[in-house]
Amino acid sequence: MTLYDELVARGLIAQVTNEEEIKNMINAGKATFYIGFDCTADSLTAGHFMALTLMKRLQQAGNKPIALIGGGTTMIGDPSGRTDMRKMLTKEDIDHNAECFKRQMERFIDFSDGKAMMINNADWLLSLNYVELLREVGACFSVNNMLRAECYKQRMEKGLSFLEFNYMIMQSYDFYYLFQHYGCNMQFGGNDQWSNMLGGTELIRRKLGKDAHAMTITLLTDSNGNKMGKTAGNAVWLDPEKTTPYVFFQYWRNVDDADVMKCIRMLTFLPLEQIEEMDTWKDAQLNTAKEILAYELTKMVHGEAEAEKARSAAKALFGAGNASDMPVTELTEADLTDGGADIKVLLVKAGLVKSNSEARQNITQGGVSLDGEKVSDVFLSVPAEKLREGILLKRGKKSFAKVILK
Repeated sequence: MTLYDELVARGLIAQVTNEEEIKNMINAGKATFYIGFDCTADSLTAGHFMALTLMKRLQQAGNKPIALIGGGTTMIGDPSGRTDMRKMLTKEDIDHNAECFKRQMERFIDFSDGKAMMINNADWLLSLNYVELLREVGACFSVNNMLRAECYKQRMEKGLSFLEFNYMIMQSYDFYYLFQHYGCNMQFGGNDQWSNMLGGTELIRRKLGKDAHAMTITLLTDSNGNKMGKTAGNAVWLDPEKTTPYVFFQYWRNVDDADVMKCIRMLTFLPLEQIEEMDTWKDAQLNTAKEILAYELTKMVHGEAEAEKARSAAKALFGAGNASDMPVTELTEADLTDGGADIKVLLVKAGLVKSNSEARQNITQGGVSLDGEKVSDVFLSVPAEKLREGILLKRGKKSFAKVILK
């Protein structure tokens, strides 16, 4: 099976231009392709998984990825899939977020020895002269066609700002610039990006001629990964400080039955033959499939050691089949102090200890863990953001409780 055939078999490809040429280039390892990542937060999310694993698959076959950090486009904001305008970020915020993205991408992509590139579109977009840009590329874009684009349709009724209207031109210019300066001949993106991406392909063709072979592929997901049921959302981060490895593991462990095999096929590197065999699994076997999915993805993001710890913690908690019997303690905002809750207070409220002094003693003796991680700081404050996701407290070997902020 060729690489392109594997991408199709895994359910990754939605729409393509120049399909035969794309097949030949990808299979021969001759594609230099880019995927863009706008820096709207200080961490990538579970929704970025498809793009990251795709880049890894293609690189392993000899193709060259360009991870395009959207330092420039983030200052405008992509209207795709939005019902309102994105929050305006400062340049300092965007630069910080870009650095965070870089560190996380290096777990998926090999940037050594020129095998991949990481480029920030702020390097050329922020220095553009508006009048010169209009003269260079403005005539290549039909306003009528732009207004018919899917990425703008749902915003027309509620209002589309002129700022956001320019996003398609900026994204198209990215491909045009990368094609000229970095030999980038292919672009990948979510299916909601089809109109924007075609804009780049058409811009290259009109400016550089029909012999300029620029190709576009969209994936069976939107830019945020939100075509995978409940399995890709912005609340699940790749940064362990924002979503712990244990919570990350549990997130994938709890995907819907209808989504688990789709996620395994799209996101893991398990052989297709093994996945096809798993396709016949039913009922209790689906729980095994979910554990495999959670382990494989946690290993990719946080490493094998953290994946093993998360799996062991989950088995310790749920292995005896007592998940439904585990007590749940609900907190309110009134239980918080300075945006968090003291670990000792949480242990008392969860009924795992009778007093703050007993909590302190248990922590000091190494008998308390939070989401599978041993707690050593008796003054630890658990932030509200983590409490809203829900945490798992353990005292000793057999006492568990879930705590969640409502």
